[in-house]
Amino acid sequence: MSVKLINPATGELIGEMQMQSDVEVESAIGGSTEAFGHWRKTGLDVRLQCVRDFAEAVHGSRVELAEAMTREMGKTLKESLAESDKCAASCKTLADEFPRWLEHAEYKTSAGHSVTRQPLGPLLGIMPWNFPLWQVVRFAVPAILCGNSILLKHAPNTWGSAEFIEGLFRRAFPDQLYINLRVGVETAGKVIADMRVRGVSLTGSRAAGMSVGAQAGAALKKCVLELGGSDAYVVLDDADVEQAAAVCAQSRLLNAGQSCVSAKRFIVTKKNVSVFTESMREKLAAQKFGDPTLSGTDFGPMARQDLRAQLHGQVERSVKSGARLTLGGTIPDTKGFFYPASLLAGVEPGQAAFDEELFGPVAAVITAKDEADAFRLANRSRYGLGGAVFSRDVERAKALATSEMEAGMVFINDFVKSDTLFPFGGVKDSGLGRELGHDGCLEFTNIKTVYAKA
Repeated sequence: MSVKLINPATGELIGEMQMQSDVEVESAIGGSTEAFGHWRKTGLDVRLQCVRDFAEAVHGSRVELAEAMTREMGKTLKESLAESDKCAASCKTLADEFPRWLEHAEYKTSAGHSVTRQPLGPLLGIMPWNFPLWQVVRFAVPAILCGNSILLKHAPNTWGSAEFIEGLFRRAFPDQLYINLRVGVETAGKVIADMRVRGVSLTGSRAAGMSVGAQAGAALKKCVLELGGSDAYVVLDDADVEQAAAVCAQSRLLNAGQSCVSAKRFIVTKKNVSVFTESMREKLAAQKFGDPTLSGTDFGPMARQDLRAQLHGQVERSVKSGARLTLGGTIPDTKGFFYPASLLAGVEPGQAAFDEELFGPVAAVITAKDEADAFRLANRSRYGLGGAVFSRDVERAKALATSEMEAGMVFINDFVKSDTLFPFGGVKDSGLGRELGHDGCLEFTNIKTVYAKA
């Protein structure tokens, strides 16, 4: 069976790629198992050097890799270049931090004992299309540094980028330590069930997470699930409204709004909501979509036609149930899967723009009666990935973020982003487990206690 790759900026066919056969998948699992047997015994110094070599490979191929990502999923070329650079820098940071993160812990009890971290085995990563390289790096590189081997199923619409990325891993790491799988959902389930595969990491939708989590649980496999988000940005009475609107507009349009941690719901106290909404509308209106390969383009197309249709349907349903469309909301008569920067005001619970994740360049402004109501509305969501609080009183905002917001990450006066050094992940339907940081990078390890009594 073949899969068609479509350029979302033009709607034109890039090419076709064949799914792998059951025989090829079996060979991949066997190869990954064999590679793990050797890699787990490899010294940390060798692993660290391989990661540094991989960082250099990514940096050396940054332009070609960025062009592939832009061609397949539509982000602007400048965003793709930034993604490549972030990944190379992250690898170098991981290589610097891992010697400390993997140190054995020694304890004094009735007999001396130590706690060490050991790899689990071959791992399956199921990764999305929106950040083709970063999603892979933040899962695979820490897991490899821990001593695991990787099987990676990428989203079909970015299989060209996936092949390119596999080539970069092959240049830096031993053969078969990282293997790309071109398979569908059914075959991925068989890989999860295979007893040689010892864990699975998924970044994707809530529905995908429920399915993969159930399969991993049935097979008693460790899993990390990074799922959707409907991040709430709370603008308090004492916020710098213009600064808040600027940050919020920037966050909403990152990657054409196709990011789990881009701002989705903007909850503003009634004191500021009129000024904020108008400022937000002006800033969004100034951002233009277009050819993602051109330097002057602010944001590119959505990744697929069906995703645009889904987003537009959410806008229409929200307006039908009472939201006010103040900007955009019309599918343009152009080639490609573009959608304009759009703004919905007067959004309330029960509307699609409040209850569902808007995965595209549509912002939803929600009015809160007061501060307490703002946090109540922020938490009135099945999701809990990220969030932000805007206030001139930073210490008070930090305290409120800590005590009041149900989220895995909360930023003060800035938009939510990922960083190699701090844990990334959410609560509620936004997932299980963490990536990155000391805690997330060691998720796929066996915490082994060794107790020795003379």
